[in-house]
Amino acid sequence: MSTKTGENIRIESLTTMEQFERCVVLQLEVWGYSDGDLIPRRVFLVAQRIGGQVLGAFDGDTIIGFAMALPGYRNGYAYIHSHMLAVLPEYRNAGLGRRLKLAQRDDAIARGFDLMEWTYDPLEIKNAHLNIAKLGAISRRYKADFYGPSSSPLQGGLPTDRLYAEWWLKSPRVVETLQGGARIPTIAERVTVPHTIYTWKQDPLERAKAQRVQSENRAALESAFSRGLAVVGYDRDAEGNGSFLLAPWNDEKEQTRSYEAKR
Repeated sequence: MSTKTGENIRIESLTTMEQFERCVVLQLEVWGYSDGDLIPRRVFLVAQRIGGQVLGAFDGDTIIGFAMALPGYRNGYAYIHSHMLAVLPEYRNAGLGRRLKLAQRDDAIARGFDLMEWTYDPLEIKNAHLNIAKLGAISRRYKADFYGPSSSPLQGGLPTDRLYAEWWLKSPRVVETLQGGARIPTIAERVTVPHTIYTWKQDPLERAKAQRVQSENRAALESAFSRGLAVVGYDRDAEGNGSFLLAPWNDEKEQTRSYEAKR
């Protein structure tokens, strides 16, 4: 299946039940979830009405992707949590995921938010590269088996481990990254994901290799975070292997340090 260019795609807020129902269908088409894992249309409606975000990517009149976020509040700090972002397979690799995140950022800033968070699979190389290298998020929290068992075949039966992405929307790091690249501090450690992880996850005879990588990387990242390191960069080599780049995190924003102390 050929990839669409995405040149004529527009992004708009979604507001109707028909549009929210389309988001339910997209979950099936993108992840292959069973009914028990689907986010129903009423949750999209609630997100839209309580100060969250439901943004759609349109090709003509057809919604081919969406992003959904909910408002959050933790330890005295208000933020927005981006729970789900989906793009149809034939529209991937055309920058639509980044465009949806930037539309979320614009909306969040306009409403007074400084921070957006989301979780992502540490084994998904392209997604991690987008989050860290292209958007300027950092990661310093890890949750093993965040969602419990998943019905998506893409998970390959592995635990649903997740890293938290912190996106400080107006920070110098984020602004510089979006303008073409922020300076990365001296790297203290690397944690690598082999490009063969996708094949291993889908092959029952090789799945133990994927689970071993997941377990070893979980231990390495949790150890690094406990010692004050954070994911501040992400590299991909010529073969497609991905590497988390970890360094001490000394952000210049007082609110970031305050948030970190309270979490």
